[in-house]
Amino acid sequence: MSPTRERRRPSSGEEPVDVPDRATLARQRRGRRSEEERRRTRAARPKPSARTRPSRPVEIRRRWVALLSVLTGVALVYLLFFSSMLGVQDVSVSGARTVPADQIRTVAAIQPDKPLLRLSTDEIRDRVAAMPGIATVEVSRSWPNTVEITVTERAAIAFFDSGPGGDGVHLVDGGGVVFKTVPARPPGLPELKLPKVSADDPVTRAVTAVLGVIPEQLLKQVTTATAKTPASVEFTLANGKIVRWGTAEQTDRKAKVLAALLTQDGKVYDVAAPELPTITS
Repeated sequence: MSPTRERRRPSSGEEPVDVPDRATLARQRRGRRSEEERRRTRAARPKPSARTRPSRPVEIRRRWVALLSVLTGVALVYLLFFSSMLGVQDVSVSGARTVPADQIRTVAAIQPDKPLLRLSTDEIRDRVAAMPGIATVEVSRSWPNTVEITVTERAAIAFFDSGPGGDGVHLVDGGGVVFKTVPARPPGLPELKLPKVSADDPVTRAVTAVLGVIPEQLLKQVTTATAKTPASVEFTLANGKIVRWGTAEQTDRKAKVLAALLTQDGKVYDVAAPELPTITS
């Protein structure tokens, strides 16, 4: 849209002249001022200066700091993984009673002065756990120079006699593990009367499981324990009475029922089904 212009009346003898109106002149003046202001703003902006390089002393100091950092890291790695300063100087054994601590140290086979961080605690644990009398093992590092081995020994819950021509009397723990041979029958432990005694045998595990859960007062009276299947565990008491216990389930209820039955005369006391106990003469 063209600006509005007003026409000035010419004097006599002159050609008519177009003169811009006041609004048009005001817009033109504003446009010129705006352009001039933009030029001044651009001129006032600071020009980007070239990036200055650090002075030589600063650059040398930075290089020394980087070098010292690298040397410190190398020294730390050497100290932790290769130096005997943090190496094994002592092997502590706790929890051993019947198994000699020196024997555990020998089986652990921990090299003296070997850095603690290079030790495989899992391998040490597996070697010690393979010992017959050891049930559980924990191995840990105690800084700066000690390895701690904590063991739990197997506890005998019964024994079995290999008989004439056999290799002696063997102790068995609650998991059916045969872990030790002794020269004579140990007093106070029941004898297992089973064709096979092994931790891999379900019948063995069932019998030892029952012996492990029955009340201690009752366990002290048991002289022999046997079973044909995992669900038919039975044992003989010191007074000659036979108890048919069944499985290791419902232990508390069976113990209470049996305690009541033993007050009556009989030869065989069956509590395998405690809700229907029986006494056979």
